[in-house]
Amino acid sequence: MSFKMHLLTSRTVAVILPVLLLLGMLYSYIWRHYRDGIFGQEVRPADGSSRVDFTIVNHWFHLVASDYLEYQQPSIVQGSRTDVVTVTPWLAPIVWEGTYNPELLDSIYRPQNISIAATVFAVGKYTKFLRDFLETAEQHFFVGFKVHVYVFTDRPKEVHQVKMASGRQLFKRAAVDSASSPLQLTVVPVPGSNRWQEISARRMELIQTLIEEKLQNHMDYIFCLDVDSKFHGRWGTESLGALVAVIHPGYYRDDRSKFPYERRPESTAYVAPRKGDFYYCGGAFGGLLQEVHRLANTCRTNFEADAKKGIEAAWQEESHLNRYMLINKPTKVLSPEYLWQDFKPRNPEVRIIRFSGVIKNYADIRPNV
Repeated sequence: MSFKMHLLTSRTVAVILPVLLLLGMLYSYIWRHYRDGIFGQEVRPADGSSRVDFTIVNHWFHLVASDYLEYQQPSIVQGSRTDVVTVTPWLAPIVWEGTYNPELLDSIYRPQNISIAATVFAVGKYTKFLRDFLETAEQHFFVGFKVHVYVFTDRPKEVHQVKMASGRQLFKRAAVDSASSPLQLTVVPVPGSNRWQEISARRMELIQTLIEEKLQNHMDYIFCLDVDSKFHGRWGTESLGALVAVIHPGYYRDDRSKFPYERRPESTAYVAPRKGDFYYCGGAFGGLLQEVHRLANTCRTNFEADAKKGIEAAWQEESHLNRYMLINKPTKVLSPEYLWQDFKPRNPEVRIIRFSGVIKNYADIRPNV
């Protein structure tokens, strides 16, 4: 009897040990990919080579609120906005005024000591818009957080001539509260161009390079914004997400058949008829560094593939961005409050304009118009 029990135990161990070994290997495999997906991602160069340029580390934030903060009780049966849609079909929030608590959000993110980069392109006569952009960013863009603005320009001397209002130091936050942080500025020289389309198309390449060479391991988020715009109201932590898109103010009430997508099938930016979610702005997008790097790298690669075939997408990088976000859904969508157009009257659902493109004469500022 004891011999049979011993034999049974030996056979059981012989079966269980390989199973446990396989389970251990499977666990290790799953954890490694889970860990890499959350905490870091190897980013390889666009040329397809095996060399790893850098590793971007993700910040995994727990949403820890202050125990001392009091705020109105939220409700799941009575929303503050019933006139607009506040969530996409893939369950990404659509941010409108009245859908979030700014004090609560700031109390969650401020202890994380996050840093935000912003890029603007002031090439040629577009430097004339830089003063308003920087002065209003100082007043409204992530006030109380570490922000570093990177100005790409072919006229760096004109950037240094920008002065803030009397009595304030250049690129220092106004004294809103004790948590205010400096708004830092770096000028990145770039060549000019005789075609505004080329300036537009180069943005993705320059953003990709900036992330690889300057920002990785130093910044958490990046927003890419048009310089011919100005801030009018808060743009803050409510806009943070892995991949953030802004709905274009010119088309958000239209059927998608009217969206100005690239419609030529031979282009890598092609969007087929009866496809498309929203039409997103090329003048404002952002997110975590690694997500924006992936977007910029993909759009640049696709743009170069089109160029080899003699194709230029209908709206340059905006066309490629819309194609990318059709497949890679944004995790947060900002309403047209976040990039309105000054020549348009405000629609009733737009309770506040936070950021807007200024009225301008394109014939005066674009080299080939």
